[in-house]
Formats: sequence, C-alpha cells, structure tokens
Amino acid sequence: MKFVIDNIFLIAVAFVSGAMLVWPLLRRGAGGPSVNTLEATQLINRQDALVLDVREQAEYAQSHILNSRGLPLSQIEARIGDIEKFKDKPVIVYCATGNRSSAAAAAMRKRGFSNVFNLSGGFAAWQQAGLPVQK
Repeated sequence: MKFVIDNIFLIAVAFVSGAMLVWPLLRRGAGGPSVNTLEATQLINRQDALVLDVREQAEYAQSHILNSRGLPLSQIEARIGDIEKFKDKPVIVYCATGNRSSAAAAAMRKRGFSNVFNLSGGFAAWQQAGLPVQK
C-alpha cells in the first residue's frame, strides 16, 4: 500500500497511457469492420461496392472519391431510404478521417445493411494513396 501512495503519479500515468492505447480499438469496433484503401479498391472493382461519403455537402462538393455518393451523417437517418437498394451490396463509408463514418456505418447496420465497411483513415488516406478523386 505504501508503494501505491508513494507512486500514485506514476500509476496514474501508466493507467492513462494504457487507456489511450485501448481507446482506438474500442472506437473501431463500434463502427464494425473497416477496410484500407487497397481493400476498398478491390471491393469497388470486384463487387461493385457503393462508396458513400458522409461528410457535409460543402466538403463533398470541394472534392470526393470518384463515383461516390454524398449523404451527410447529419441526414443519414432521414435519407437512408435513398440507398435502401444497396442493402445487400458492399458499402464503403468514409468521411475526412474515419470518425464520422464509423457512426454512419453503425447506424446503417442497425437499419439492416449487412455488408458495411468503414474506410480506415477516410478521405485523407485515399488522397495520400494517390487514388482518384473528383473535384
């Protein structure tokens, strides 16, 4: 007990750093499976996956993945019927960095979409890989 009291600061630092390591794994699990840019291009080319941009309309208008559809996260519940016909097809959801798309993927899964993937790293990773974008 004396050790804990004498080293409370070090124990707190160890606990916080451990929590910071585990947090991304917990967040990733909430959105379901994710794919990297290579896996995403394979899904697009081999299985004709729908690519869904859940960033805001202004972000989508500025630049987006070639042939993607824009459906902002803020409107996903109200407009999910627009993409209802893709329920059984692979759907790749992305945003700027992968955070918003995780929430969108979880919402879509609740509505019966069986094959939804979150693009790891989002649009930033797509651009960094040098893959085609539409401006």
